Amino acid sequence: MANYLLEIGLEEMPAHLVSAAASQLKTRMAAFLLDNRVAFDSITQFSTPRRLAVRVNGLSAVSESIDEAVKGPSAKIAKDAAGNWSKAIQGFSRGQGVTPEDLELKGDYYYAHQHVAGLATDTILAKVGTDVIAKMQFSTYMKWADNRFLFIRPIQWLVSLLDGEVIAFDLLDVTSGAVTRGHRFLADQPIVLADALAYEQALAEAFVLADADARKALIEAQIASIAEQHQWSFYLEPDLLEEVTNLVEYPTAFVGDFDTKYLDLPEEVLVTSMREHQRYFEVRDLAGQLQAHFISVRNGNDKYLENVAKGNQKVLVARLEDAEFFWREDQKLKIADLVAKLKKVTFHDKIGSVHAHMGRVKLIAEKVRSQANLPEAYATKLDRAAEIYKFDLLTGMVGEFDELQGIMGEKYARLAGEDADVATSIREHYLPTSADGALPETEIGAVLAVADKLDTLLSFFTVGLIPSGSNDPYALRRATAGILRIIDAQNWDLQLPTLISELYTLDLNGFKYDRYDAVMTFIHGRVAKMLAGTARHDIVEAVLATGSLDVGNLTAIARALDSKVTESNFKTSVENLARVFNLARKLTVVPTIDSAYFENDAERTLFAASQALVLGADHNQNISALFALSDTIRDFFDQTMVMTDDEKLQHNRLSLLADITGKAGQIADFTLINSK
Repeated sequence: MANYLLEIGLEEMPAHLVSAAASQLKTRMAAFLLDNRVAFDSITQFSTPRRLAVRVNGLSAVSESIDEAVKGPSAKIAKDAAGNWSKAIQGFSRGQGVTPEDLELKGDYYYAHQHVAGLATDTILAKVGTDVIAKMQFSTYMKWADNRFLFIRPIQWLVSLLDGEVIAFDLLDVTSGAVTRGHRFLADQPIVLADALAYEQALAEAFVLADADARKALIEAQIASIAEQHQWSFYLEPDLLEEVTNLVEYPTAFVGDFDTKYLDLPEEVLVTSMREHQRYFEVRDLAGQLQAHFISVRNGNDKYLENVAKGNQKVLVARLEDAEFFWREDQKLKIADLVAKLKKVTFHDKIGSVHAHMGRVKLIAEKVRSQANLPEAYATKLDRAAEIYKFDLLTGMVGEFDELQGIMGEKYARLAGEDADVATSIREHYLPTSADGALPETEIGAVLAVADKLDTLLSFFTVGLIPSGSNDPYALRRATAGILRIIDAQNWDLQLPTLISELYTLDLNGFKYDRYDAVMTFIHGRVAKMLAGTARHDIVEAVLATGSLDVGNLTAIARALDSKVTESNFKTSVENLARVFNLARKLTVVPTIDSAYFENDAERTLFAASQALVLGADHNQNISALFALSDTIRDFFDQTMVMTDDEKLQHNRLSLLADITGKAGQIADFTLINSK
């Protein structure tokens, strides 16, 4: 068994793209080998800011031979009227390298049997340039020189080694070989690899740790050692740690300091300056108090660390000086003045100003509060919050550190004497900031967040700015998911379709919402996305067909139904309920049931069972109760002709079935569940 190394040497890649690119290369290599029937044991991936690599371990020397049957023309057109082979069958035979007599008739078609011999693996690997590397896809591309070929960054070198043998291929003007490169600054010279297994050690000797996981572990260990030495506590924010790992090839952690006077700034300002702008890790004492120090990681060894630390300190202090200035100057501003200036700040040129957006949100917030049955006492606070909640967009601090919008709004509002709930809602209305991000904790903050996101969604749809494909520049998918998650988390008895319908009847200060159907379809799509994976696909579709947008309730129903799949009565129960649904849909008028029209005991029994059926909060019990009707439904259909010619009897029987579907339809559309 052999080992194959493929390395793509590049100009430095953006750190946030490195891990995904490395995983993609591994996935594409595996697919390439499987498509070419080349067996292997495993694939190890490597990545640094300037290289993507995989090593295929335990690679077979030859691809698998196979016998396959190639489907040809049908028997109907295989021969002409005189019984001679047709042109279609002759052409197919020539293409397969056989004669018509060699074909086998199986069923209605002729098949050619082919033996596909295995190929030497080195021959197959010569295609990795075109079949693997050239097919990689990225969110960011670069074009260089006069090439038409696009890649994440310009390709500088290629390594392609099967054990110790170079598997040559060309990509643009680069020919693959056995030569890689070390650290750009510490060992910037060619490294000739003896074989595929020499890769990691050879690079380590040239100050490159090619294994990203090992590099990350080393960073964690170095920071932990520094923290232990100084009696500090620390938090390695996962995304930041991942980014720092992908910024360096040879990590060395070090400590930097800043003046304690900057600790008077809000903690969020300090942390944002360090994490987001400088890629530093903040440190705290063992009691959790932020300290005037930071930990950073250089791309190099431990020589001249003092100079490196001084340089990093200088850059950070410049930012903190700006922050201190803005913090001082912003407190001189009046909230009312900033709100007034928002009339000249564009929310979107097709929609209007931020101030107008806030006016619509104020009206929506009251609708949400009322329909969610929240206390009247919230109304005044919500009005005030909606009147001012975007004011911090015009502060110097948010202008410099846009990550702090909402956070600084809360702090400045408190300093200005605003109600604590109002101030908190200014921060919380941005939540959640990611698919699984934290949600507002206060009800007032939750209402403002829902109202803000609802107007954003409806107004952008109104002017035709609707997400398509993967394109969603205004993050409307995230906003919609946020609305649904907040309503679910708050456990509000809020009917979102009813609320949205009411909003479409309003004239919101001269702005009127449009494209209702498109909005509702979009929201249902988000609900479906959120439910994906909670149960079998057909069960999710059946539950979604209820029309509800209550994600928590739909999830509970889907999981309850999914848990019943293995029960012995699942198949017959679903089939009987599906038959009820299909027939009930034939009723085109308002259902009315008159027991005087019952002609047999099966009708009377089903009617009594339907009347006794009451669905509660426990979905497992609800589904069990519906399934318990199965035998009664079967007896009804065995003894009763539903679609009788007697219109009165037909209407009565369809109405009886409609009564059942009216209740069962709150759980799922059982016609969509695969019972086979």
